[in-house]
Amino acid sequence: MTSHQVQLLFVDLALILFLARGLGQLATRLQQPAVVGEILAGVLLGPTLLHGAISDTLFPSDVRPLLTGLANVGVALFMFGVGLELDGAALRGRGRTTAGAVLGSTLVPFALGLVLALYLAGDHAPHNRTAFVVFVGLAVSVTAFPVLARILTDRGLSTTTVGGLALATAAAVDVVAWAALAAVQAGVGGGSGHWKVALTLPFLGAMVVVVRPLLRRLFVPAGRPVEFTSQHLALVLILALLSAAATEAMGMHFIFGAFLCGTVMPRAGAETLREEIHRRTGQVTAILLPVYFVVAGLNVDLSGLDGGMLIDLGLIFAVAVVGKFGGTYLGARSQRLQPRPAAAVAVLMNTRGLTELVILGVGLELGLLDGSLYSLMVVMAVVTTAMTGPLLSRVYREPVEIPPVTARRKTTTVVRS
Repeated sequence: MTSHQVQLLFVDLALILFLARGLGQLATRLQQPAVVGEILAGVLLGPTLLHGAISDTLFPSDVRPLLTGLANVGVALFMFGVGLELDGAALRGRGRTTAGAVLGSTLVPFALGLVLALYLAGDHAPHNRTAFVVFVGLAVSVTAFPVLARILTDRGLSTTTVGGLALATAAAVDVVAWAALAAVQAGVGGGSGHWKVALTLPFLGAMVVVVRPLLRRLFVPAGRPVEFTSQHLALVLILALLSAAATEAMGMHFIFGAFLCGTVMPRAGAETLREEIHRRTGQVTAILLPVYFVVAGLNVDLSGLDGGMLIDLGLIFAVAVVGKFGGTYLGARSQRLQPRPAAAVAVLMNTRGLTELVILGVGLELGLLDGSLYSLMVVMAVVTTAMTGPLLSRVYREPVEIPPVTARRKTTTVVRS
């Protein structure tokens, strides 16, 4: 690196953190998730404004690879945190209501997305039409579990029946989404032979059968969690990065390895330990993740938005919102969940946030999305995330009593608004 590159890299990082924090705080004051403001910071620094004059000056081609490297580390640790937050217990004990919501929230938007993809394929000419169609269906079916969890916490709904149902549904949808994305990448090939992709199965088995018990012995000996130290943090980071590198070497995206590492961390009896791990790794992510927003924003160019692109954007937005809301609502109602709680869960499942950006980034890397379609999908991700809070306030302001969802429970659960 030259001295000029070092200077520009440091200036870029300072600017990124300043704008991301500032717009994130502004979004929070407007009762929006901070991620909305942080994503907007990335878009504003991209080529949309002044036809790329800002982005070309601040982020020249010789500095962008350095930022991309930092962004990849940030998103890998973010995906580790997503895996860490997923709790299998949330998927149990919710019964048929969760199953109905999961099926509706996944199948309906996916089916509508397939139809949308067939329409978009004519203008965006994907090199792999089948993978493109499946990918678009997947992209409109995503829910951002971490953002949804924070919305529930901010509104005091995380411990309510509706909050638990939404978390369980989002967790299941997340697992389905990552598995589907892995299948899409395996089908495309990711630049590697298919025999390498097949190695993910024994790798998955080794992580579950070997690594998980070892981590439990290390962090929860004799059923009691150890005091988390800087050495433990270093070990966690090493494991997450090596796991990410392993799946990348197998022809899969590195996010799968990082996500998998988070899921095998100890759970039973280690709740406090997991919170500490998430807090410590979150401090690193808070610094690096805004870089990912800018790297993503550098690929978003809305300066050439015309009538045709507006029509495409309208269709993408309609399919994403109607499919996600309608599918979740119908799935929950099919299991006799009351209309207002069902509508609240449906609104929450429409949250996409950074999870959508990660998936769209994979699609861009694989060549399944061109620049214009990627830009439109990013706009959809921002708008659907921003609309979650206001819609939730409209459909779920007052307490609602939910009848028992299983035959064993005879009491009525009161849900806070």
